[in-house]
Amino acid sequence: MQFRRRLPSLTALVTLEAVLRRKSFTLAATELGVTQAAVSRQIASLEEELGQPLFVRKHRAIEPTAACISLGATLAKSFADIAESVEAIQSRSQDVVTIGATVAFSSFWLLPRLAEFRRANPGILVRVISQDSPIALDGGEVDVAIRYGLPPFSDGTVIASRSDVISPVCSPDYLRRRGDGPLGSSDEFIETDVVDRSWYNWSQWVALTGSRIEVKPSLRFNHYTESVAAARAGQGVALGWRLLVGTFLEDGTLVRTGESELAAEGRYNVIVPVKAKRSNARDLAAAWLTASLHG
Repeated sequence: MQFRRRLPSLTALVTLEAVLRRKSFTLAATELGVTQAAVSRQIASLEEELGQPLFVRKHRAIEPTAACISLGATLAKSFADIAESVEAIQSRSQDVVTIGATVAFSSFWLLPRLAEFRRANPGILVRVISQDSPIALDGGEVDVAIRYGLPPFSDGTVIASRSDVISPVCSPDYLRRRGDGPLGSSDEFIETDVVDRSWYNWSQWVALTGSRIEVKPSLRFNHYTESVAAARAGQGVALGWRLLVGTFLEDGTLVRTGESELAAEGRYNVIVPVKAKRSNARDLAAAWLTASLHG
């Protein structure tokens, strides 16, 4: 090919990149597994082909010329791009599955269960994308997602769904301090302020359950994970989505406050992209998510 006639020896270029990065002929030789004399020969051959010196040899050091620095920068970027492309090809040749979910669902539901899937499928590499903004399924980045809402969805096919209920929760310590009785103005309410109003706030919960209490939150967060953490720390009462805080209800770090609960309008949906190519890893992950969601 024409470009190969214009390029020096690839071995010489690799040697030059190593010398520049390690700032030493000796260290470059060790990294490359050759002798220092072999490194010197490659650099000398390259200098002869380029028609100019690449290094100023000093008593105990080498100093790259301006031309050498410019060529070295190009080599470093080119080799990095090649390595990245090779890694991407190797990853695609393995069983890899990317699962998408909200931060709260990933933190509270998915991650505690993920070890089970990995033990059962040791050959599958798992990548989790957690974000509260809507995860687009038509870009090919996500193989299977858990999306809250009401189907159908234009970009994905729902293969499993589960509803949820919401009830006030607090720490056992907070419950002991407040004593028995219904929620009221003396309680410390924790609010989650988010743009996505599929997360119910206290005003909605009060209105939809018909509760006759006045809620004035004294602590507010913009992530549900922080609201739950504050409730577990005994700082007040938060709205507990049963599926998400179930682990904490089971281990006793959260308890329900009162008997009132609200059935959420939406559902948690296991969804796969409409245009996604089927793979063994994706099918296994989707089946596991379906069984775990209904378990």
